[in-house]
Amino acid sequence: MSQEMVVTIAEQAVWMILIVAGPLMLIALAVGLAVSIFQATTSIQEQTLAFVPKIVAVLVGMVFFGPWMLSQTTSYFYDVFNNLTRYIG
Repeated sequence: MSQEMVVTIAEQAVWMILIVAGPLMLIALAVGLAVSIFQATTSIQEQTLAFVPKIVAVLVGMVFFGPWMLSQTTSYFYDVFNNLTRYIG
């Protein structure tokens, strides 16, 4: 296995992580920003108000994006395992 192939596999793995985790991170970012604006305008500084909506939003996002995330991850690992003999040999 050449160095270029190792770098390519690592690059694909990082890209897959970004694609799969991206939607949930964007949901958490948007909800966190909305909650922060709400807290700033109402002067409510409750600790749980910052976390609970983000947790609920990410769980709802997992319900919607979960099958897509699973299919993307499965196809990536299927590709890696199918080419395992080429990587090793």
